[in-house]
Amino acid sequence: MSARPVDAQQGTPLPVRPDTPCVAVCSTTFDDMCRGCGRTVVEVAHWVSMTAEQKEVVWQRILAQGYPRRNT
Repeated sequence: MSARPVDAQQGTPLPVRPDTPCVAVCSTTFDDMCRGCGRTVVEVAHWVSMTAEQKEVVWQRILAQGYPRRNT
């Protein structure tokens, strides 16, 4: 079993999150923000290469904005 990722600056464990915020309701028809998960097109494209800390920043923002949404 692997250890939980740790915030490099604070040294505290990061929250346990799903691998991705994707909810398979992908739509960027009106702007560069997915209406399903709340990530930008750039965040979606780079998700697999982002560090745990970078992903956590995105997670915090999208959760604060009410994402992910399954019924958009």
